[in-house]
Amino acid sequence: MNRRILLAGLLAAPAVAPAVAWAEAPFSRPIRYISPFPPGATNDNVSRVMSRSLGQRLGVNVVVENRAGAGGAVGARLVAESRPDGLTLLNASAGNLTIAPHLNQVGYDPLRDFSPVAMAGEAFSVIAVNPSLPVRTLPELIAYGRRNRGVLNYGSAGIGSAGHLRGALLADAAGFEAVHVPFPGSAPAANALAAGDVHFMIDPIVAPHIEAGRARALATLGTGRWPAFAEVPNVTELGIGADWPSGGWFGLFAPARTPPEIVARLNQEFNASLDEPAVDAALRRFGLSPEKLSPEELGARLQQDHASTGQALRRLNIA
Repeated sequence: MNRRILLAGLLAAPAVAPAVAWAEAPFSRPIRYISPFPPGATNDNVSRVMSRSLGQRLGVNVVVENRAGAGGAVGARLVAESRPDGLTLLNASAGNLTIAPHLNQVGYDPLRDFSPVAMAGEAFSVIAVNPSLPVRTLPELIAYGRRNRGVLNYGSAGIGSAGHLRGALLADAAGFEAVHVPFPGSAPAANALAAGDVHFMIDPIVAPHIEAGRARALATLGTGRWPAFAEVPNVTELGIGADWPSGGWFGLFAPARTPPEIVARLNQEFNASLDEPAVDAALRRFGLSPEKLSPEELGARLQQDHASTGQALRRLNIA
């Protein structure tokens, strides 16, 4: 009888052991932290801050990999197709999960192919122009665009980026035409703005150019005023933008079917990182307002923004 009990216990043991190993193994091996945009972009900056803190908390190397292209879709697809073992994570911008899938065959379904993990925060953005453009306020830009039909253009991080949609929304709401000029990332787009190669841009990455006088801030986007540019009005104060879909958050996602215990641990450590003063200060410097969400709350936010963005794209005939 004792031998039969012992044998039964040995046979049952493997059924339990893999579950334990599954939960522990990802946090004893390096983690790939995919930034789907080039170095220097806001997504990349956020990735590097959060990966360092997350790695320290998990006790493993969390290595940022830049996999740019197609408005962030290249990196997102890499994660969607990865094993759901907690070793490959996506630092998603709202754009590559709520905009790009509506415009292109990206190879993933943002609502089915990812496990939401945690939110880094809502991001402010800023409408900025090259100083050579003879406008100092958003109403002046709108008036200039109406007087000079077809003259204005705007840069963005690429087709399907948040800057692409926001530029189209601005032109539509203000009643002027603007040609979209996509770049392979927000950093080169911001450099083009500073050089005068494009007229305006809507992206938080232009902040250093504004501070250096290479660009001029006309209005901000986000909840309230951006503390870094407290003297600059929010677009809603000027009577536009209140009904625009949100495209300004950054969040952590894993492949679909990642075990819930792994997602829960990542959420716990990621949210704890947001409490670190150095992390909080860095994110705010990049224009984020850190926000803790559960995986379920982030998933609900993704569904809401995916739907509202699709409606806006269809209304603007952006395809």
